[in-house]
Amino acid sequence: MATKKRVSTRAFQKQRDQFFEQGQRDNEPCWLCGQPIDYAAKPGTTDDSHELDHYVPVSVDPTMQYDPANFRHAHKICNVLRSNKPPKLSLGIHSRQWY
Repeated sequence: MATKKRVSTRAFQKQRDQFFEQGQRDNEPCWLCGQPIDYAAKPGTTDDSHELDHYVPVSVDPTMQYDPANFRHAHKICNVLRSNKPPKLSLGIHSRQWY
């Protein structure tokens, strides 16, 4: 079965670059694991490098590919492991230990 290839336009590349610059400037963490992203590495080159992740996967809704409200900062490895599944987000820090 052939997979449908996503088209990357110059406009999207510009949006992706601007999104990266904003994340680098604000030192945004990975939205999936909460850990710092290595903004010094070229995007998409190492497991800890930045990759634009789509909250609603493009494979689920292709119309959301170019919507900046759908963009999230992520590690490359976190994005790959998530694939097009819903995110497994933690509940955060517990206020105290419950028994």
